[in-house]
Order: sequence, then structure tokens, then C-alpha cells
Amino acid sequence: MKSYSTLVMFIIGINLISQLGASQSIEAQLEAKLTQKANILKQLAQIEDQIIDLKMARSISDIKALGLPSEDYIEHKAMILDYDEAHEQARWVAHMILPEIKDGKVVRTNDFRIDPKVTSGTATQIDYFTTDTLEGGKVTYDGYGYDRGHLAASADFRWSEKALSESYFYSNMSPQLADFNREIWADLERLLRRYVITNEVPLHIVTLPILENDLPKIERSKNQVSVPRKFAKVAYDPINNKGIGFVLEHKRLDRTLDHYAMSIDQVEAIAGMDFFQTISEEVEAAYTVEDWFDNIAAGDVDPIHQPSMPPGYFNTVVGGKKIGSNAIVCGKLVSSRYSRKGNLWINLDKNYPNNVFNIFIRKEHLPNFSYDVVSMYQDQQVCVEGRVQFLSDNPTINIKDDRAIKHYENE
Repeated sequence: MKSYSTLVMFIIGINLISQLGASQSIEAQLEAKLTQKANILKQLAQIEDQIIDLKMARSISDIKALGLPSEDYIEHKAMILDYDEAHEQARWVAHMILPEIKDGKVVRTNDFRIDPKVTSGTATQIDYFTTDTLEGGKVTYDGYGYDRGHLAASADFRWSEKALSESYFYSNMSPQLADFNREIWADLERLLRRYVITNEVPLHIVTLPILENDLPKIERSKNQVSVPRKFAKVAYDPINNKGIGFVLEHKRLDRTLDHYAMSIDQVEAIAGMDFFQTISEEVEAAYTVEDWFDNIAAGDVDPIHQPSMPPGYFNTVVGGKKIGSNAIVCGKLVSSRYSRKGNLWINLDKNYPNNVFNIFIRKEHLPNFSYDVVSMYQDQQVCVEGRVQFLSDNPTINIKDDRAIKHYENE
């Protein structure tokens, strides 16, 4: 009996040793594979970084091959600029928007800093605002009334952290009023990115402040930064061989962006520069608004001219700026759609995805209307009254019954 028990214990011991050895072997194999994976991921990251560098180098090469407005310029990894000491900002900035922005995941870095390649120095934070740190660590800001407006838009580089970070050099900044920088200037930047994504083509961009000898300065600016009266952008599509330009007065503008479109030639005449030396005169002299604003071909219209409207009434552009306030906003009903939940969205003046103002009616409020709203007002000018909110990325008035909407009558 004793020998039998000893035999059983011996067999159990052998099994335990075998299992322990197998377990250690599996752990070792797993650890080896994890190490192998980490090394591969490190190599992939290095390769991806090299690919980004090569794309930036190719972009710079393409920009230079197309021709630049002047020969005295500063070259960075993803943009080229000509810096004007007298105005403490760039005369122009050239860059490319690549189709890679569609899948780009890099976000704002906000690492504003002096451009190390401008040997004489540039504008800096103190030219736009000062800060003061209070007890407890709270920081207060004393602004001078201007945004640090990007010339080459930071979001145009969201496919590369390196390129995007470069866009925060002060050599790429120009003082812009908030109502300009955050509204029509941002609209223009989005328009060109949308063109790239929709058409899957790159765009050559040159951006510039219109610099003149008698420009005012930011009064409290340490480096006497000039405040431009106008800004301009030109864009060229090398795949489809077409271009367009824009010149915008530096103020709050109440017309939609397509109103300010013009040929590259026209911008060159205003700026006194030749932007793209290697493209044909025919391309520079011509532009087709519908090529860049596909929504126009889809039935979009200009907002009602604000000065022609009765007191207290606003078009879709001006009314869209009254977020949080009650307003009467008027425009043409150009399109509509029902959401998956059965709510009704109505677009005034501009179709989705370029919509500028929405009417929103919840599913449960639709029975409050004595008629079908879309059938009644399709292609008609209407006015809606209510609180302007920011819903679905656009200014919107939510209405609950037919008392809040009516035909527009300019009395």
C-alpha cells in the first residue's frame, strides 16, 4: 500500500513539473512575441515618420516647381514664405493641401512661437495680448482686439504633426478681427479643404495679407505689427488644371463666400504679384464658381440683401450670428430632410453640406402644423422667429407650430 501511494505521489509530481515547464515555455514564447511586436511597431512608426518627411519634401518641391511670387523666401518643411520686416508678417505664404487631410488625426497644437528662420525676429505673443498670473495660478488675458490669424491654415496640415506645428510660427500670423477670422476666413479655409476631400486632389495655395505703406499698427504692439485692410487666397488644382482666387475686406462680411470669388489674374492685379509662373494665362484668367461651390449648381441662392430687409429682420448670414438671442431670420427654403428619428430639418438658402441656417421641427411637434411645411414653402422665401441655437454644426431655430413661420414680405 505504501509503495502504491509513493508511486501516485511520484506521478503527480512528474505531472506538476511537466505543467510548470510547459507554462514557463508558453510565458517565454508570449514574452518573445510581445517583444517582437513592439520592435515591429517601432519600425513601422519610424517608416511612417519617414513617409511623412518624404511627403513634405515632395510638397515643397511641387510648390517651387509651380513658381513663387518672389525669389527671397524662407523654406520650411511644409510651407514657404516671404517675410516683411516693415509689417512684421509674411508678404505671402505658399503651401499645399493634400488629400491625406481626409484621414488626418492631428489636432491644434497651439504652440505659437517665433520662427527660427527669420533671423531678425518676428512678432510674438506680446504683440497680440499680455497675460498676468494671479494668486492661485489663475491666468488673466489682456487682449488688443485681434486674433492671431493663420495665413496657411493649421487644419490644412492635420495629416502631419510636424507640418501642423510649423503653422504656429508667428511668421504665419497676421492680426485679424475675430468676426473676420472666425467667420468668413474660416469658411474659406473649410471650402478649400472640402474641395480637396471631395475631389481627392491636392491644391496649391498662396495666402497673403495685402500689405500697403499706410497700414495702421496694433497700438500696443511691441514690434509695431501692421493691420491689413484686405486678405487674399489663390488656389490651383494641378490635376484638373483650374484655379480660383478670393480677396476679402478685413471686416465682418455679411455676404456668402461665393460672392467674393474671382480669377487668379484679378487677385494678382490687386496684390501686384505673380503667384504661379508655370500655369497658363488662360487658367489664371478664368474660373467657374460652380466648380468650387458645387452647392450653387444644386440650387443654392444668395441670402437676402440685408440692407433691403425691414427693421428687426435678418438674412441667414446675419441672423446666424445671433446665437442665444431671439430673432426673425429669413431665407429661401432650398431643401429638407427627415432624420432617422423623424425630425424635420429645413435648409435656408444653402443646401447640405454647405448649409448656413436651419429650421428644426421635432417629430412630436409636426402635428401642430395645419399644413405640410415643405410643400407649402418649397422654393419660397420664408421667415422664422425664435431663439437662434447652434445645432448640428449650424445656426438653427427650433419651431413648434405654424405661428413661428410665414412667407417673407418686404413691406
